[in-house]
Amino acid sequence: MSLVTDLLNLDLSNCTEKIIAEYIWVGGSGMDMRSKARTLSGPETDPSKLPKWNYDGSSTGQAPGEDSEVILYPQAIFKDPFRRGNNILVMCDAYTPAGEPIPTNKRHAAAQIFSNPDVEAEVPWYGIEQEYTLLQKDVNWPVGWPIGGFPGPQGPYYCSIGADKSFGRDIVDSHYKACLYAGINISGINGEVMPGQWEFQVGPSVGISAADEVWIARYILERITEISSVVVFFDPKPIPGDWNGAGAHTNYSTKSMREEGGYEIIKKAIDKLGLRHNEHISAYGEGNERRLTGHHETADINTFKWGVANRGASIRVGRDTEKEGKGYFEDRRPASNMDPYIVTSMIAETTLLWNP
Repeated sequence: MSLVTDLLNLDLSNCTEKIIAEYIWVGGSGMDMRSKARTLSGPETDPSKLPKWNYDGSSTGQAPGEDSEVILYPQAIFKDPFRRGNNILVMCDAYTPAGEPIPTNKRHAAAQIFSNPDVEAEVPWYGIEQEYTLLQKDVNWPVGWPIGGFPGPQGPYYCSIGADKSFGRDIVDSHYKACLYAGINISGINGEVMPGQWEFQVGPSVGISAADEVWIARYILERITEISSVVVFFDPKPIPGDWNGAGAHTNYSTKSMREEGGYEIIKKAIDKLGLRHNEHISAYGEGNERRLTGHHETADINTFKWGVANRGASIRVGRDTEKEGKGYFEDRRPASNMDPYIVTSMIAETTLLWNP
């Protein structure tokens, strides 16, 4: 095994200018991530200069077997924390050979919203809190939980330390450092209320880059858990009963909200979100009805309400924002398995482009 490890860590920079580019895309389920690697002649930092590539869409649930070719368009580049050196991770979206976005390509529509001049002028910032659960691989049960049994009630686990309360920290810290290395604007991590559940935060990031960064952060997490023989689970209610669910709270602000008088802009934006509550809920993740029950720090899925410092609301405004009269708000409705392209662009569209 030491030889394999040596080869995995082999530094190619002193023997070739060629690099390895890992092309990454979202698969047919809308949550599965796929990737494959190719050799490039040298380092590259501009995604528009990278070659397009193709893959067999019939094997990912994205094309029929008789017309299976799907084309990858490179969209964002990150440093590769696994191969290191000048090697890169490339976030792509997927198109037909005729250049039409395939149905599971949610980035294309998001890019159209974020390139709208009215949206660009407001420089939308996002901070996304991605919760997830680590599972023991062969039994699909949270790490740290007795197989077939349950730990003690919630309370001691949130932001905890100690071998009897905190499970999976080696994976979490590895992921944190790998994201920083990759160039992701990861801003923090913490243990969550349910044991075996964790959270990382991405942002503040501008526009579509926030969604690109969340997807690449998810990819890196999946790769690290693969190495560790642990399963990362993005289900919004991983364990039924008196256990917290998993969300992807999305913090949002615009230029106008961050300036003097911004609190009034925030309240108007929240009113617009309330008018489109059902539409947003339908796009905020599968199985979210199991999480948004009105319990465990959630608002009921059928009710829209907002409040200051209220973690049982659909939209939470921070005390600092209220006090300063400007800032941001938090949409607490998105599930952990949401598509960040859909959620970020939908919030921008509703608050900046939609007129009731």
